[in-house]
Amino acid sequence: MRKSIFLVLFCFLALSYGHAQGTSDFFLSADTFLKTHVKDGRVDYKAIKDNSSQLNELLDMAEKIAPSSKNKEEYQAFWINGYNLLVIKGIVENYPLKSPLDVSGFFDKTKHTIAGETITLNDIENKRLRAVFPEEPRFHFVLVCGGLGCPPIIASAYKPETLDAQLETQTKSALNDPNFIQVNKNKVKISQIFEWYKGDFTQDGQSLVDFINKYRSEKLPEKVKVSYYPYDWSLNGSK
Repeated sequence: MRKSIFLVLFCFLALSYGHAQGTSDFFLSADTFLKTHVKDGRVDYKAIKDNSSQLNELLDMAEKIAPSSKNKEEYQAFWINGYNLLVIKGIVENYPLKSPLDVSGFFDKTKHTIAGETITLNDIENKRLRAVFPEEPRFHFVLVCGGLGCPPIIASAYKPETLDAQLETQTKSALNDPNFIQVNKNKVKISQIFEWYKGDFTQDGQSLVDFINKYRSEKLPEKVKVSYYPYDWSLNGSK
């Protein structure tokens, strides 16, 4: 009996260690990859195209990881990195191109294998992140679609132990960026992200301006007139 209990415990610990080691290796490798190929919010797609072995190895690793939403930070960090890396992969496979929209079905039809399942980019965003954590609007400032209209990609991976601080930093950065929130006296133009996902930003009865002002150093006037500027789908490649 003791031998059976010991065996079960050993297997559980081995699986837990293997999972932790796998996710740690993934975050570390993702961090190295992004530090190598991202600078000032731009991705060096040409260099990755010329040698895609590092990206392929990283995504092979991600195929075998199955994060649990019970571990909130690890789960969110995994899927955020997974989304951003798969966007890069999709662009590299079709490079050169001027926009991710040059590829038909880039977000809603092209399937990727990750975490043991076959899934689209839209499904990662909407089913694996927004649906599981509907109270978290900051996802929109860290999921990078490959277009310049998105908040910029950072040259590091999102990690469980730093995730909340990274979400906060990227949200503040976007909402204080004069190109992202365009203020002209009493008129303000904001990204279509706020139009497409308005419900995410207006929870608990707050307005879009209320949400934006939570993160801005210079607050918008309460009665400011808000409109949306066209989304820039131009590729966020290195200049």
